[in-house]
Amino acid sequence: MSTLLNRVYCAAAAALALTLPALAADSGWESLFDGRSLAGWRAAEHPGSFRVEDGAIVADGPRAHLFYLGGDGAAQFENFEFSIEVKAMPHANSGVYFLARWADSGWPTQAGFEAQVNNTQPPFEVGAPGAQNLYRENKKTGSLYGVRNLYKALVRDGEWFTMTITVRRPRVQIHVNDVLTADYIEPANLGEPGGRQVNRLAPGTFALQCHDEQSRVYFRNIRVRRLPPGVDRSVVRPVADAAEVQRLALGKDNFPLLDLHTHVKGGLTLEKAMDVSRTTGMGLGLATNGGRGFPIQDDAAAQAFIEQMKGVPVFLALQAEGREWTTMFSLQTCARFDYVFTDAMTWTNRAGKRLRLWIPEEADIGPDPEAFMDELVAAAVSIISTEPIDIYVNPTFLPEAIAANYDELWTESRMQQVIEAAVKHGVAIEINARYRLPSEKFLRLAKAAGAKFTIGTNNASAADFGDWSYPMEMQGKLGLSWRDMWVPGHAPSRTQRMLGR
Repeated sequence: MSTLLNRVYCAAAAALALTLPALAADSGWESLFDGRSLAGWRAAEHPGSFRVEDGAIVADGPRAHLFYLGGDGAAQFENFEFSIEVKAMPHANSGVYFLARWADSGWPTQAGFEAQVNNTQPPFEVGAPGAQNLYRENKKTGSLYGVRNLYKALVRDGEWFTMTITVRRPRVQIHVNDVLTADYIEPANLGEPGGRQVNRLAPGTFALQCHDEQSRVYFRNIRVRRLPPGVDRSVVRPVADAAEVQRLALGKDNFPLLDLHTHVKGGLTLEKAMDVSRTTGMGLGLATNGGRGFPIQDDAAAQAFIEQMKGVPVFLALQAEGREWTTMFSLQTCARFDYVFTDAMTWTNRAGKRLRLWIPEEADIGPDPEAFMDELVAAAVSIISTEPIDIYVNPTFLPEAIAANYDELWTESRMQQVIEAAVKHGVAIEINARYRLPSEKFLRLAKAAGAKFTIGTNNASAADFGDWSYPMEMQGKLGLSWRDMWVPGHAPSRTQRMLGR
């Protein structure tokens, strides 16, 4: 599997490289910054937040936006390739606006888009002090802000990186260091209630953001190459269905659209998965199966998988299989993954028999389903409590023989035992698309208890990947917000905490 992934990734990377603008040799590039002054630029709100230092524009101070107006004060761009080098200092938030219009104050969101710059910004207060006003920005560097979000930072603070923005109406692409991080085609029918269109691919200019006094960011080598005007007729504009409208609304509201339980198998290649991710705006966590009889069985294989996936804009997960996995992988190796998850679909019952619940012949229920349920719940609580996992997946799964009795067997008391263990140990609960689990009742109890959630497909093949209807249905019914969701990277993983990191 690792070798296959490596081949697929290399092919995908090569294909993506063909789409990148050739910055070095092609003609037609205009420099928008002379490296010495802010000639052609004008700052709104707090002009003192921008200065030129060592050949770079420094954004450092109260909120302000620096607009490129050009020599005549009326610069406008429609289709273009734009390149800029950026360096974000620790905990900074910033952005590059494009197709923007001048705004005297506030955030310039009345037109255009923002390419996000944010690697490590910690939560910050919005409004009055208090936990209820503590905001955590989920959108990372390379996001098409609120439209196609990237949830994993690909670059490090204090290091220069190149961001490239390409607009060929109706398409927008963002690359970070040659990696495609956002690809958005404006839908033909997208609008908001009342008919106001939110399609914003209209001519505008560029603006650099100084987000706040704790955010210091550098910009240099700012260039643009104009492309022919008009609409690229070779690009087919999609028609936004209800699911796309919901995803766009959630992405705008900082809800992490993340499938953290994706498998590259059964005809689903890395390239196909990434294409679905870019098309839908659903970020990915790619899981490799580790355990006895699975592709990854030791530290060396696990570390090889991580190395092969470097630079791919996805989270990496170890799906821990069986109960012996904790003896097969060191904490140090587990801590290199973005997260670890498991389920209670494999365990050994009191009679010493190993059960694999998804295989009917091996799911020995015994004569008393109630007794089986007590063992299953005890196993789940033990796994959540003792194994170094971040997410409990396939929750409340029942073998085929008793699955029809789900509501009867999963009593509120049993649900509460699993929920209490998850909350106590900081383990998120997956809303599973494939099995449509756990039930709405379970999720409501878990939300009331303060549990965190994730979305996961657990796809068996390419055919069942990309259907997030059940998690999205539950999000709507329960009113789940970004505060209810767990996202890797915002705090140390469980294994990292165990190692004192």
